[in-house]
Amino acid sequence: MTNIPLAERMRPHSLETYVGQDHLVGTGAVLRSSIENGQLPSMILWGPPGVGKTTLAQIIAKEMKRPFYLLSAVNSGVKDVRETIKKAESQRFFNQGSPILFIDEIHRFSKSQQDSLLGAVERGIVTLIGATTENPSFEVISALLSRSQVYVLNALDKEQLHHLVDHAITNDEYLKKQDITIADYDALLKYANGDARRLLNVLELVISQHSDKVEVTNELVEHVIQSDILMYDKTGEQHYDTISAFIKSVRGSDPDGAIYYLARMIVGGEDPIFICRRLVILAAEDIGLANPNALLIANACFDAVKKIGLPEGRIPMAQATIYLATSPKSNSAYMAIGKAMKEVQQSGNLSIPLHLRNAPTSLMKDLGYGKDYVYVHESEVDESYHYLPKEIINTVFYEPKDMGAEVKISQAIAEKKKNTQKDQKRK
Repeated sequence: MTNIPLAERMRPHSLETYVGQDHLVGTGAVLRSSIENGQLPSMILWGPPGVGKTTLAQIIAKEMKRPFYLLSAVNSGVKDVRETIKKAESQRFFNQGSPILFIDEIHRFSKSQQDSLLGAVERGIVTLIGATTENPSFEVISALLSRSQVYVLNALDKEQLHHLVDHAITNDEYLKKQDITIADYDALLKYANGDARRLLNVLELVISQHSDKVEVTNELVEHVIQSDILMYDKTGEQHYDTISAFIKSVRGSDPDGAIYYLARMIVGGEDPIFICRRLVILAAEDIGLANPNALLIANACFDAVKKIGLPEGRIPMAQATIYLATSPKSNSAYMAIGKAMKEVQQSGNLSIPLHLRNAPTSLMKDLGYGKDYVYVHESEVDESYHYLPKEIINTVFYEPKDMGAEVKISQAIAEKKKNTQKDQKRK
């Protein structure tokens, strides 16, 4: 048996044997047309692990008969980049396409490292192909991004993964000599999670546990693998996508979606305090005065999780998540402070009405500070009394929603306005 992994042995070497990404390399697709026309732009290949980014770059170089240079952002510095560009420049010939410089995990390059690529890309010394699992909008400098096309690669679907398994056991020079039967695909596909490399690694591991004859079943795969490790990068794209889905599920009043994404974060190892902070923000921003108790529940959850930690902390987090998801929603407080802050930024420090000012000295009292202030617990406030500066006296910042407990607030404000209008008519 060879030491070369099955995933490497099965790496395709042409577009015809490449699996997936039909939207890019299928017949008539944009990237395939560029390859066939010989007009290849610099590009960023963005997609999850194991979908064929490196393989595609190698195939492009082979199809277009161009020199191929590979650098890993993990192991390469500015010096390595410059030396590689120098080598590439020496291999440029008249009327021949630029050598391809492939940089794996380009998102790990610092700004200075990415800057070192700009000149070579601009002058066409190299055609850059960068591979990243992270959103290039955040990880690739704008100057480099503007000079490159971004192509999104998708996780492989079940049919494509199914094909890869069958192709491996019938075409690999070692596996085809064994008596291998695939009775079940479900567990293999579950552990693959759309990742071709992971799929073939799992298949090879399961088969290696047996001699010449093996029947691959879900039970056998589960027994060999023991447990699935979820793909969840706490500092990367998965982190932002999952918390976004969590927040939107709570906001959209879907307790099932909310609890599912909560589970994704917990199992993936997300910091529980980060989750609790989001719950507190959600309670104030999206539930607000429609259910004031939501903020109390979220704060209680925060305190509980800080005290007990995980795994027990998952229970108050689940309780708070479901409570918030099923609560009536109002963002009136969030909108009100936003409007008020915008007004402050536009109008500056408007003069505060004299009757609202503090008067700690006799001079201030003589100047009218605090004069005619009405203490509402002892006297009624008539319609002429105001709290806002005169320049914005009729501005409305808070607009209650007809949801939950805020219905009563809305009714009280409407009643106050109604009584004020009656008083004004009498006068």
